[in-house]
Amino acid sequence: MDHEKVVLDEDDMRRTLVRIAHEIVERNDGAGGANSLAIVGIHRRGAILARRIHALLGDLLEREVPIGDLDIAFYRDDVGRRAEQPTVHASHVAFPLDGLTVVLVDDVLFTGRTVRSAIEALFAYGRPAKVQLAVLADRGHRELPIRPDYVGKNLPTSRAERVNVHVVELDGVDEVRIAAHSEVTA
Repeated sequence: MDHEKVVLDEDDMRRTLVRIAHEIVERNDGAGGANSLAIVGIHRRGAILARRIHALLGDLLEREVPIGDLDIAFYRDDVGRRAEQPTVHASHVAFPLDGLTVVLVDDVLFTGRTVRSAIEALFAYGRPAKVQLAVLADRGHRELPIRPDYVGKNLPTSRAERVNVHVVELDGVDEVRIAAHSEVTA
């Protein structure tokens, strides 16, 4: 494990999510903006981070914000090309999206292909007025013209590295690590 480097610890992650929640409120305040917000997380860790941001937004706005989560397994453009088949999770978007500003939440932004898939999956549920993107870590290396609206931390990495996000709900610890590609943990 000496080739891994912790770039965000538990306190850093908490502060980062608080900042992102504040930025979401600030950007969408006025003209009914904050009243038309919804949060949708991308499975798996993006959905967990979305729940955390959702709780923070509820405190900041003093009202409930609709929340959902998306499984993008069948929207990926590499489903037939991958050696391992994706794990399928249920999607939950139990509110109308039409006219809302939907903030998609994911853990790491890399090539942009996951976000493209998530946008396609999201539009299967309705037509939001706006879609914004919040990510805990942006590591660059885009293959599609996708740019996040809210970034926790920019992490310049090489393609030979991997950004591993651990959340207490799944991994027992909150942290973000950069690892050599051979040390990928999940």
